[in-house]
Amino acid sequence: MSTQHKPTTYTLNELGLSADKLDRHAVSITDRLVKAGFQAYLVGGCVRDLLLGMHPKDFDVSTNAEPEEIQALFKNCRLIGRRFRLAHIHFGRHVIEVATFRGPHIKHDKNDSHAHKDGRLLRDNVYGTLEEDAWRRDFTVNALYLDPKKKTVIDYVGGIEDHQNRVLRLMGDPTTRFKEDPVRLIRAVRFKAKLNFQIDAHTAEPMKRMAPLLKDIPAARLYDEILKLFLNTQASQVFEMLRQYDLFKALFPQTELCLQKAESDSPLLLIKQAMENTEARLKNQQHVTPYFLLATLLWEPVRRLSEQNRSSFSSDTQAIHAAANEVVAHQVSRIAIPKRMTTPMREVWALQPRFHKQVGVRCLRFLEHPRFRAAYDFMLLRSQYSEVDPAIADWWTHLQTLEPAEQKLMTRPSQFKHKKSRKKAPKPSASDS
Repeated sequence: MSTQHKPTTYTLNELGLSADKLDRHAVSITDRLVKAGFQAYLVGGCVRDLLLGMHPKDFDVSTNAEPEEIQALFKNCRLIGRRFRLAHIHFGRHVIEVATFRGPHIKHDKNDSHAHKDGRLLRDNVYGTLEEDAWRRDFTVNALYLDPKKKTVIDYVGGIEDHQNRVLRLMGDPTTRFKEDPVRLIRAVRFKAKLNFQIDAHTAEPMKRMAPLLKDIPAARLYDEILKLFLNTQASQVFEMLRQYDLFKALFPQTELCLQKAESDSPLLLIKQAMENTEARLKNQQHVTPYFLLATLLWEPVRRLSEQNRSSFSSDTQAIHAAANEVVAHQVSRIAIPKRMTTPMREVWALQPRFHKQVGVRCLRFLEHPRFRAAYDFMLLRSQYSEVDPAIADWWTHLQTLEPAEQKLMTRPSQFKHKKSRKKAPKPSASDS
């Protein structure tokens, strides 16, 4: 795609946009930059989402002011990043990101660009013009610049046309652009699901072939991208597309290998059900805990490994702990899941065998465990796909509805033996734990 020398300019009225929907802090930043003699625009996702009638979560600003010049204008500014030097301007907990126009990384004046031999950009602080910045962005629909002062949108790349046609198109050669930043592969999937757009055929063609490049992305960067992928109301569709383009294999190799080797669809259906549950909770404005979904994504490798090595340990719990250590260590080398997530994941996994013990005071103590509810929900999910006998799930569900005195009666060995409470749950098989 060759650059245009003159952009197309649209008024907000032409596009059906209202200036009232713009973030007041972002507008105040552009105003101050313009008054100081710089160019400044709202850019990227906020413009794209406004055109869809959505309420953008973030408003980003793009300017020809360099980071140090931005910092000099705003006392509430903090400079971050090495790969891309950015300014964060804080308004309490609200943060507006301000980026300097980028230029082609082959520029030599003020060149601070470093690329890996595979084409991936390692550091890129080459500044440029508004037009150069537009052509450096990823998808055409993300390269639209809104001028709050003039109430116009500037389009150098045909982004408005692609937006109206609901098409995601990478600018330039897709193979080269994916090599520059392989995270664009998963961004394409996320935007397709979020926006209900189609990926342009030319853009989609090399995606499966480029998937292994994700292995070279820093693990810390991928963690944030994973949360964006799955903690949304299109999680199921995202999961399907990641597998379609072999991206899930690059992100969760242990899980994908287990899914391919599975003798039934149950492990895959369990993950899909977890995705659907996440979607439903978010649609109902309910809280979602990332660790629970991550525990679901990695459960099959943990389960299979704990079963394989069960004979080497004195209990199912020990076998699960050992398997969890191995699986998590391998996964965090690919995606840097923080300890605050892996700790509760391990606990939920390790508590699963306790649901097969339905006699004695330990059952009642288990109800008070701080991670009981998450472990119980995880057990219910497993029971839907034949990993846990439904009678066991029913027993624990019923136990929670009783008064303390009734709970004690229900967990007495004699009561359990003579089936005076509810139907006795069958003895769990080895596969249950």
